[in-house]
Amino acid sequence: MLPAGGAEGAQNAHAVTVTTLVLILSVIAGSTDVIGFLGLNGLFTAHITGNLVMLAAHLIAGDVDILASMLSVPVYIVIMFLTRLIALRLARNNKPTLRPLLALQMLLLVGFLALGNAAPPAANALQGVTAGMLGVAAMAVQTALVQISLTGAPSTAVMTTNIAHFTLALADWVSGGERTRVARTRMIELLPAILGFTIGSAVGAAGEVLWGLYALVAPIGLALLTVAVAHPPSRRQAP
Repeated sequence: MLPAGGAEGAQNAHAVTVTTLVLILSVIAGSTDVIGFLGLNGLFTAHITGNLVMLAAHLIAGDVDILASMLSVPVYIVIMFLTRLIALRLARNNKPTLRPLLALQMLLLVGFLALGNAAPPAANALQGVTAGMLGVAAMAVQTALVQISLTGAPSTAVMTTNIAHFTLALADWVSGGERTRVARTRMIELLPAILGFTIGSAVGAAGEVLWGLYALVAPIGLALLTVAVAHPPSRRQAP
């Protein structure tokens, strides 16, 4: 066992690593989502519920350009399912899950960039649809790895629930009383994800306007950074 001070230091270091990863992953998700939306005719790669809304709107308007929106939901589900199976296999072999899943996300983003820039601009063209599904797959892997490998961390790809939890915690904090400390801790946990996604969306939008889908170079670089900074706790540090 680690001495008490060593255990506390290891926990603090792990907390810093998780916070850093949540921030970077949120920037990746925000930028990838808005780049896909602007570059592939309204396809959301992270906010899959947004694709359901777009699908309904296209159907009501009689627009047949809906293939990417139709495929995004089943692709997201299948990739989440497969990511879980990969993580279970790694765990059974006594191997860490975090870094391999981060690397998988990065490779999918590279595929999104490569195929997206070789594709016609129409999202319903075969290459465009395939490129979009690689982006959706990357965000599915990210969503899964946060739940699998960063247990307790807030979502990095969907902000609706995070903002709701932050607002409720803010109300608890303002009201004072015995819930103040818990509310403050909760807000500190959620803030990196909300800020990261907001920053990523702004940067991604500016990048897509200037460089098109080549703006995906930025989230790919950040994905590479997550692989570099991810340090799963050793067995001695694990509870």
